[in-house]
Amino acid sequence: MDTPHKLAHAVLLPGFAGTTAPDWLRRRIAEGLGGVVLFGRNVVDDEQVTALSAALRAERDDVVVGIDEEGGDVTRLDAAAGSRLPGGLALAAAGDVNLTAEVGLVLGARLARCGVTLNLAPCADLSLTQDDPIIGVRAFGSDPSAAAAHVAATVRGMQRSGVAACAKHFPGHGAATADSHLTLPVLARTPEELAVTELVPFRAAIDAGVRAIMSGHLVVPAWGPEPATTNEIAIGKVLRGDLGFTGTVVTDAIEMGAVAGTLGDAAGLREAAVRALAAGADALCVGGDTADADAVTALVERIVQAVRDGVLTEERLAEAAARTRALGASASPITGVRDELDLGLEVARKALRATEIPDLGAAPLVVDVEVAPTIAAGPVAWGLAPHLAELLPGAVSVAPSELGDVVSKVVIVTTRDAHRHPVARELVRRLVDASAIVVHVETGVPGPGLGAAARIDTHGGSWSSLRAAAELLAYRDGRLRPPAAASR
Repeated sequence: MDTPHKLAHAVLLPGFAGTTAPDWLRRRIAEGLGGVVLFGRNVVDDEQVTALSAALRAERDDVVVGIDEEGGDVTRLDAAAGSRLPGGLALAAAGDVNLTAEVGLVLGARLARCGVTLNLAPCADLSLTQDDPIIGVRAFGSDPSAAAAHVAATVRGMQRSGVAACAKHFPGHGAATADSHLTLPVLARTPEELAVTELVPFRAAIDAGVRAIMSGHLVVPAWGPEPATTNEIAIGKVLRGDLGFTGTVVTDAIEMGAVAGTLGDAAGLREAAVRALAAGADALCVGGDTADADAVTALVERIVQAVRDGVLTEERLAEAAARTRALGASASPITGVRDELDLGLEVARKALRATEIPDLGAAPLVVDVEVAPTIAAGPVAWGLAPHLAELLPGAVSVAPSELGDVVSKVVIVTTRDAHRHPVARELVRRLVDASAIVVHVETGVPGPGLGAAARIDTHGGSWSSLRAAAELLAYRDGRLRPPAAASR
């Protein structure tokens, strides 16, 4: 029989440091720890992730191995080079749900080969405000019905591989103008507005059989002051009751500022964990940066104490543990799926939106305006210059700080969410004022025009999205054709 101590272990999905499993983690898994979530810091390549997963499974065969692999701008497996599979907004722009389902299948098949059992994707959020600081190109657009079709297609495709999908961030982060990693967003939406907007993609995910849903750290005032992760109305009445979800509720990282208070506040983290379980959450993601044996011990002790104090019933904890364990079933790798690069480039090319491209001449300048990535994305390879250097050898890469006299030159400037970054906007406008021809390549959410002679919107910053934009610039025969050096 499971003791409260073992049940408390079973609901935890901590992160950890390093590319091999530390001794403390292996011991805890053998003792019943629910599983882990892998981050970019845990990844070298697919072979190493496969070996890591096998080492964890050697301790207990139903361990949950989770990862945050959305494709596009949020990738862990391909953080060093960029994802070959475009993300949500590019898939929406491509406009083919069959392609979206295939992307889900191909991504799921790769994760299954790596020993992953749970993918914390897709985003079922909508892109509802230009001021959104965290979702952006991760969403399948702003139209609830269209986004719902792509969310459902992703879920069906991914789960065909045997890997559990996890739709996030319930009830929807796309209308928020604050980042829940740092503070607590408030959605000024009525239940009626949510039902016909934000909740539509989640309903579609549930209808598609999604095995997990991630709660967002967001307050809906009509549901009370608690964020959805720790809110019994959000999880019990709306998600479980109104929407009929019977799978596993996975929390967003429980140490995030929105629920744990000051980022890194250990006491706040422990209290948030208890409140989430009591509200109906099942699996607790914890320790994106700092989880270790001591942090896990402190969480387990606090959860057990909550049971002893009557704050949390043992029945609720046992239910949460059972639902978490259900995500640990390993998938049998499937074969015969399409090549990632081939599929990714097809999607990326279909997602491009461009005005007529002028003659670039023999030696255009290429300026990649890098901005700090979101916390969710983390550091990932990005930039158009490496692709153009390969496809258009005369192109000259120039850092923004090194720009000199650009009069009478062709300048290709690449940005990411320029509408949210004044420095990027000012640079594009300065180049427009100073140079003969500016081509603006926007890899984030398309924003207002900035006066450039030509514009390309890629709807994402994946490797394939950047490659497709480079092809469009480099090939002048009136049609897209894959270059001979399309591999990485």
